[in-house]
Amino acid sequence: MKTSPAAAPAASSPASRPAAEGAAPADLKIMTEKLFRHIGKPVERKEDARLVTGKGRFSDDFRLAGQAHAAIVRSPHPHARIRGIETAEALSSPGVLLVLTGRDCLDDGLEPIPHNPVPSTKYDMKLTAPGGGVPFIGPHHLLPDDKVRHVGEAVAIVVAETQAQALDGAERVLVDYEILPHVIHSEDAIAAGAPAVWDEVPENAFVDTRFGDWKGTERAFEQATHVVSAKFHVNRVTAVPLEPRSALASFDVETGRYVLYAGSGGAVRQKRELSSVLGIDPSRLRVLSYDVGGNFGARNRVYVEFGLVLWASQKLGRPVKYTATRSEAFLTDYQGRDLVTTVELALDEDGRFLALRADNISNVGARCVSLSPLSKGSGLITGSYDIPVAALRARAVFTNTMCTQAYRSSGRPEVTYAIERLIEIAARRLGFDPLELRLRNLVPPEAMPYRNAVGSIYDSGEYEKNMDRALVIADWAGFEARRQAAAERGKLLGRGFANYVESSIGTPKERAEITVKPDGTIEVVIGTQPSGQGHETSFAQVVAEMLDAPVENVTIVLGDTDVVSVGGGSHSGRSMRHAGTVMAMASADLVAEARRRAAELFDAPEEDVSFEGGRLVLPGTNHAVDLFELARLTERDHGPLFAARTNEMHTPVFPNGAAACEVEIDPKTGLVEITRYASVDDVGRCINPLIVHGQTHGGIAQGVGQAMWEECHVEPSSGQPVSGSFMDYGMPRSDNMPSFICEIAEVISPTNPLGIKAGGEGGTTPALAVVTNAVIDALRDTGVEDLPMPLTPLTVWKAIRHGAGHTDEDTRTTS
Repeated sequence: MKTSPAAAPAASSPASRPAAEGAAPADLKIMTEKLFRHIGKPVERKEDARLVTGKGRFSDDFRLAGQAHAAIVRSPHPHARIRGIETAEALSSPGVLLVLTGRDCLDDGLEPIPHNPVPSTKYDMKLTAPGGGVPFIGPHHLLPDDKVRHVGEAVAIVVAETQAQALDGAERVLVDYEILPHVIHSEDAIAAGAPAVWDEVPENAFVDTRFGDWKGTERAFEQATHVVSAKFHVNRVTAVPLEPRSALASFDVETGRYVLYAGSGGAVRQKRELSSVLGIDPSRLRVLSYDVGGNFGARNRVYVEFGLVLWASQKLGRPVKYTATRSEAFLTDYQGRDLVTTVELALDEDGRFLALRADNISNVGARCVSLSPLSKGSGLITGSYDIPVAALRARAVFTNTMCTQAYRSSGRPEVTYAIERLIEIAARRLGFDPLELRLRNLVPPEAMPYRNAVGSIYDSGEYEKNMDRALVIADWAGFEARRQAAAERGKLLGRGFANYVESSIGTPKERAEITVKPDGTIEVVIGTQPSGQGHETSFAQVVAEMLDAPVENVTIVLGDTDVVSVGGGSHSGRSMRHAGTVMAMASADLVAEARRRAAELFDAPEEDVSFEGGRLVLPGTNHAVDLFELARLTERDHGPLFAARTNEMHTPVFPNGAAACEVEIDPKTGLVEITRYASVDDVGRCINPLIVHGQTHGGIAQGVGQAMWEECHVEPSSGQPVSGSFMDYGMPRSDNMPSFICEIAEVISPTNPLGIKAGGEGGTTPALAVVTNAVIDALRDTGVEDLPMPLTPLTVWKAIRHGAGHTDEDTRTTS
């Protein structure tokens, strides 16, 4: 795939540069302008040799002596009362050792999973219950005793000597269900007379919050020359990680201590939440989360199976292992998206945006695991555009479906889709050029830091430059010749464009512990948990830069809560910004300690000792010692050469960019082929462009997958999911993706010492909109104005066949 190196960093205006959050002492050289030795270089990933030669440490790789195997009994109904569970036949089944139900869960005093879904940083959009207050989120017990609330919900665990015996035993658990009415779609859930998922929330909407200037927005709409409105449903998808979730638990009867092997986005969080479920002190639980085969948000919250195997191991006094089948993963992995949004845009006669109104309804499923998608999307409804006033109603709704959770770029692709599709519709209906309409309304760089109409403060960015560059690398000017060539071959060629801005917050504390060892290595303990992002390389680059050491000499230690004491995990595009900052701060502390030790060694004042090229030097003398020799010489008297720093950051950053896409459609079959895809992504300072490009490619594929093939479809009348395997869930693959043309922009963020924004989610954020815009453009002569995702061949073929009669009835414009 074609990529371009990172562009030169752009300077921010001094007037717009607030103090960096998490600033460290003067030894933090990274804060000064310099030519970097390691940062910004495309260093090849250190972890790849281990991973591609079968030496990875994934959850299912672990085996313990005497381990038993677990299978889960799951509900076949979307909503039903549990009148009783008969386990005798299962317990008499060959090899079965244990069967546990929701009643056992209550008898043993197990607590619900403490998901804490309401975002709690200083700058999050504050979501509340209707009328104010803390929302009711629905307790998430390991096993329910009252009702099941979605198909696939765990109702019992069966443990046996072998996995086959556990599965056989699970078939023999008899559950007496009283089937209840169910509701699947969020709008149906808030309709009068809809079945209540929870008695505590009879109307199913447990969050209802308003943001923005409602009166000012109303005035702007009254004065507008044009008003354009549309309604979209951003469909539900699932993460489909390469590795299905797996957990192996062991309880030590003598020590009373638990051990859990389970891949996740953050071992420290898993430890804290599972300790709460078990009702034990966190010191009694060790969580090991090493290599994780895919996450994208789906693994950032605790699953019931993790608690179940811990509980079962304690009951049996032997290890218990559970590994999900792929069908179980499709059914019960936390899912993503599922937002219904109604948006209205007010424009003057020249196409200036005057105001925006939005009504966003998030389907959280049967329980609220995370409100991050609704909160983060709420803060970005105006996108990259200077819209003076806006008004938003944000609601979260329970339904009888699997829980949704923050999924790659949590909430931002949904609102980006809404504003970018609405602009396309406005341009078509009102006779504006879509690109000119965007350019006329972009937030200018001199406005940074820019407060948008709902209060989010964009830290930095050069949106018009991104847009211009994306059009160049996409060869936008050569499109008409390609369209004509496609027409001669009987194909329809279309092009789409989208700008985006997204946010990265993610406040949990981070801690870095750095030890310089006499053997010439540097060990760094950090709490963020990678799932393929290349942390072992890019984190090493930061520490190597700070300590003037070779990257290959730096080892990153993570994933074991007996070693890692603090860490917020990998989510929200936070990893490099939070970990990089705290590692730079700890490195500065280590250099300061090294100077103190060297001063003692040289018998000189500490202020006379300098740190140059990885060595402590006394200028004007021949006294010099490198860090590793210093560690050896001073270890006896002073212990290891070590420094640690804990830091918490609240200020968000706002990565941004632009994307362009071309698609070719066969009108006879409706088949869509992406022929060209270009993107420019402002990630702030780029630590490793090779890794960032890889993240961009993966992010694009993830967004394109949702736009074109992916959907967790639930049949409304039965409540049954019908996307339970790769036979009925389409995925992006190497043979249906184009060769991406990607460039990195580096407009340095003033919010943190490294100037980082984020690079892991930008590829996904505009992809839904840019692909849909391209497909609609290809179909423009048919009169089609909107199509629902995913844009499958059947959907496109029907649109071509029915023309204007197949437009989405929910999309309307007035002017």
